[in-house]
Amino acid sequence: MDLRVLTYNVHSQKDDQDALAAVVKDIAPDVLIVQEGPRRFRWRSKGAALARSFGMLVASGGLPSLGNLVLTSLRVRVHDAWSIRLPHTAGRHMRGAAFAECSVGPARFVIAGSHLSKYADERPAQASAVRAEMSKVDLPVILGVDLNESTSGEAWRILAEGMTDAAGDLQRPTFSCANPRERIDALFVDPRVTVLGYDVVDTPEALRASDHFPVVAHLSFT
Repeated sequence: MDLRVLTYNVHSQKDDQDALAAVVKDIAPDVLIVQEGPRRFRWRSKGAALARSFGMLVASGGLPSLGNLVLTSLRVRVHDAWSIRLPHTAGRHMRGAAFAECSVGPARFVIAGSHLSKYADERPAQASAVRAEMSKVDLPVILGVDLNESTSGEAWRILAEGMTDAAGDLQRPTFSCANPRERIDALFVDPRVTVLGYDVVDTPEALRASDHFPVVAHLSFT
């Protein structure tokens, strides 16, 4: 059973919304993990509107997730959904994570999404909180995350441990679209899931849609 998963920091929808919709529709993911989606007032209706613009449905989000959403196509069945708030320093930007237990045919799995702090001293504890939540489930987990750091960071090590980095040897930058220089967006996949393909989508529409390039992986459950 194959699955196309996209993780995308949509820059709080500050950029070209038509281009954003075009990017997602062209990729046609089964699952879209969103960072910097609607996070506070009217998050529910705004999240639903964002999903509709892609021809998708909201599977998981909520106030504790703070802008992290899991969206699904009609091909995906959602069995459970929850979200958590991550530790942070008082006065700084609050962060969260969203989780959804899903299935496609006989394949059952958990999708997780998060966006870590821009402060290096906060990221390891936040990464550890995400890993702790992931450890509570026995199903294969697929995690889409904006780490706000490169592969040499401590938070990256925490989240990558025991997981497959879908990028493999392909170290293409994901940020910023205007000056691509860093790979800070990642898809980590349970080793029980096979990565068939991976891409950083840097089309003309993607340049207009956000300050991050979207990251997509084609996965297989055996």
